[in-house]
Amino acid sequence: MAKAQQLQIRVSANEKATLRRLACKAGMDLSSYVLGRALPSPTRTRFSNLISALKRAESRKHVFAEINSLLSQLAPVELREISEEMDFEGLPLFEANYLAAMIEHTFHLRGKAPPSWAKRIPPLAEPWFATELQGLRIHLLRASPVAFKRRNLFIDSTVGDQV
Repeated sequence: MAKAQQLQIRVSANEKATLRRLACKAGMDLSSYVLGRALPSPTRTRFSNLISALKRAESRKHVFAEINSLLSQLAPVELREISEEMDFEGLPLFEANYLAAMIEHTFHLRGKAPPSWAKRIPPLAEPWFATELQGLRIHLLRASPVAFKRRNLFIDSTVGDQV
């Protein structure tokens, strides 16, 4: 949609400098940053809805598949936007770790530093393997992406892969 209107707001020099710094940190211009904060994008809304679904999902597998699909098609600016602030309140530790690993891995694939909040999620105390087959566990120990290994999650496919 073409933008034909202008909105002016008054801010102090310090507030404007802070907003510029935050926009730069997010990889966005000032207008896009302020608009993105005031009016979340459909992508950010969809991502928030998927996180809410994870909190109540009987089948987390389907929700993670949708998150995988969303993450694999995001532009770097959109990725930064949706992952700026995460609401992990009420999310079980496994789901929080899996989600954080997916986001960290996606940032790694894009050559970007992951969001700082990811470090605040403690890894699983016990290893979790995507299979019960003992013979495949050795493979998973070697094949899992680093972001997942750090969280004690051992998988074979990740963001962008279809199983």
